[in-house]
Amino acid sequence: MSVVGIRFVRLVAIAAVVSVGTSACATSAPQAFTVPTASPLPSTTVPAGPVVTPIKCAWQDAVKSYRPTSPLPSPGQFPAGSYMETIYRRGHLTVGTSADVLQFGARNPFTGEIEGFDVEMLKQVSLAIFGDDRALDFKIINYAQRIPTIRDGTADIVAHTMTINCTRWTQVAFSTEYYHAGQKVLVRSDSSATSIKDLAGKKVCVAKGSTNIDNLKQYPAVVAVPVDDLGTCLVLFQQGAVDAITGDDTVLAGFKAQDHYAIVIGDRFSDEPYGLAMSLKHRDFVEFVNSLLERMRSDGTLARLYCKWLPCVGGKPPTPLPAAAYGR
Repeated sequence: MSVVGIRFVRLVAIAAVVSVGTSACATSAPQAFTVPTASPLPSTTVPAGPVVTPIKCAWQDAVKSYRPTSPLPSPGQFPAGSYMETIYRRGHLTVGTSADVLQFGARNPFTGEIEGFDVEMLKQVSLAIFGDDRALDFKIINYAQRIPTIRDGTADIVAHTMTINCTRWTQVAFSTEYYHAGQKVLVRSDSSATSIKDLAGKKVCVAKGSTNIDNLKQYPAVVAVPVDDLGTCLVLFQQGAVDAITGDDTVLAGFKAQDHYAIVIGDRFSDEPYGLAMSLKHRDFVEFVNSLLERMRSDGTLARLYCKWLPCVGGKPPTPLPAAAYGR
């Protein structure tokens, strides 16, 4: 077997391990917690949703969220009728995230647990509500399922490398920005391409339901190959079925870590500010999460969790973490 063949078998096996789901475990009382496992949704088919008219605005305007109206309350001490009280009485926080985005939300092949920077954000919300960061009921979703999962109430909150933009604000609400990414391209290390402009006529894999597929429209000469699960792109890339993958630089860094014959090229050609998505019906919950993020920025928790999962310099993020923006 050739070196390339060995590489393909090994990495597809890793991708298969990452994508395996197990049954969900949720707590039944506010004070009785168990460490949960994650479960996939019954189907990866995305239900038909309302027709949404794209709204263009600068990302600096899109990231404006609801201003916190009060200091962060203690766990379990929530106003009567608030959505936080509803979650607390239920006994667990239902969350949507990925299981195949290394460093942000991926299944550990040794422990079976979902872990990463996005998962840490969800754990902090659980800690703020229950005083325990394990009261999580995971729903493993793909990119296109993120908004439907919030809108139909399947999850209370989604953390899934999700870009805040004005169009999405018409469907879901967002927290303040907690990470700033940008779109790039991954190609084979022997490719002569130095940017996406060099990929005219080439097949480029991209996730459905992502801002990445919309941004790709700027380059009509590129042949887009849309997939439901972004992890499928890595398999297609290793099979030689596509020439490149486009996505946020955070996601591509994880793919590069799995495939040492791949490189990420060019500068960012978009701004992708990440936020936690919640229902527009529960503004109080969004304000609560924004209060939590304020505390995480001020006490160093956000920087500490960043450095746990992402490259840092001298124990600090290489660039300043996004500041909160309000005014919605």
